Amino acid sequence: MTKEEIKELIDIFSAASIGKIQIKQGEFEISLEKQGAIVENPILACPPPPAPTPININVANDSNKPSSKHENTLTSPMVGTFYEAPSPGAAPFAKVGQTLKKGDTICIVEAMKIMNEIEAEYDCKIISRLVDNGQPVEFGTDLFVVEKL
Repeated sequence: MTKEEIKELIDIFSAASIGKIQIKQGEFEISLEKQGAIVENPILACPPPPAPTPININVANDSNKPSSKHENTLTSPMVGTFYEAPSPGAAPFAKVGQTLKKGDTICIVEAMKIMNEIEAEYDCKIISRLVDNGQPVEFGTDLFVVEKL
């Protein structure tokens, strides 16, 4: 800033009803404060973000049953992305009609760039798959309908 610009800034500041100002432009920085001025409402450089708009959601819970629509399901233990196979083009871990033993890998849920192998909780037969490959899932999302063995 030139001397003339600084003088003009001081004149404007003196006439304004603010007690303190700080300006930073590149490496140049100037701070002005009136003697004995009480700063009640400091002016922020950035206005605060607007408050989020509330969304009304009606949830009906008629019973204390689990949210599963199916009697026997294998569910996601975490939030992430469902993958049916270890890599694109590879055979799926679990196919409809396949019998699995407890501990067999049924799918992968990717969470924060970590591939988590999800295992069968008990011996079972896959009746149907409920989510598509690459679909996001939540904690407790039903992944497969199964028949316990």
